[in-house]
Amino acid sequence: MSLDETARKPHDLLAAHLAVEMEAVNLLIRERMASEHAPRIPQVTAHLVEAGGKRLRPMLTLAAARLCGYGGPFHVHLAATVEFIHTATLLHDDVVDESERRRGRPTANLLWDNKSSVLVGDYLFARSFQLMTETGNMRVMGILANASATIAEGEVLQLTAAQDLATDEGIYLKVVRGKTAALFSAATEVGGVIAGAAEPQVRALHDYGDALGIAFQIVDDLLDYGGTDAVIGKNTGDDFRERKLTLPVIKAVAKADAEERAFWQRVIEKGDQREGDLAHAVALMARHGAMEAARQEALAWAEKARAVLAILPDDPIRDMLRDLAAYVVARIS
Repeated sequence: MSLDETARKPHDLLAAHLAVEMEAVNLLIRERMASEHAPRIPQVTAHLVEAGGKRLRPMLTLAAARLCGYGGPFHVHLAATVEFIHTATLLHDDVVDESERRRGRPTANLLWDNKSSVLVGDYLFARSFQLMTETGNMRVMGILANASATIAEGEVLQLTAAQDLATDEGIYLKVVRGKTAALFSAATEVGGVIAGAAEPQVRALHDYGDALGIAFQIVDDLLDYGGTDAVIGKNTGDDFRERKLTLPVIKAVAKADAEERAFWQRVIEKGDQREGDLAHAVALMARHGAMEAARQEALAWAEKARAVLAILPDDPIRDMLRDLAAYVVARIS
């Protein structure tokens, strides 16, 4: 491997390796996000799709299919399907969370309105189902349909659990598996299924996506309290302001004394947030080692993702997927 390659990030190397397929995915996305009768649809969709996201989820589908020897063409359809599902959930999330920034840019609901974001998100969900049916593979349709339902379920669970101090790490994991890991695991699993891979390999791909997605979300939750706006693409402290009980907060609450618990009740359950509260929350998490404990969990999930790849073919893509799992958590090293 050249010095130039070692300096590049794993997802960049993966993107370069899959450049031809990714261009086909991008062309298909642009083609299918068009609308003859409602120009608002491509306007809103393009704002998010063209915002410079890493396209990580569709890349995982392409990588899994290629790793298992698939020659095409339907892995491109599935990758576009995954990206449409992801984009639809982002449009809906920003409305629910009343967010103002996404991928470093103003959100669609801020530029247009909530109605446009919700309805265009619905359109993209419908487009995703049109795309997946074109593969003619009932199993991949079932995987992606189940993932879509699981994502919605995870978001609803988060609504009820986010501002309740009784939310524990078990509930948090259910939320994360729903809202994040479900699409990661579906993305990798359908790549193996469309390639006709052996069942143990399909299971390994699912488990890789699941563990990678959990690690990815824990890292995002940590970065919200210790990252920069440029890194996370949103405002630092948004989770705190939105009163979300993410893993570092849950760990700090579990060790809180009476005074600290009263603070968490005020800022999270009651939403009474004042000047300096975010800094105090970060200090409490540091006092109880909550950030480091959450970081260790992210590292453990990333290592699980790396380990399950052993059953898959020895291939440069497998090495890139292994490096990707390490890179996801290296952002908080």
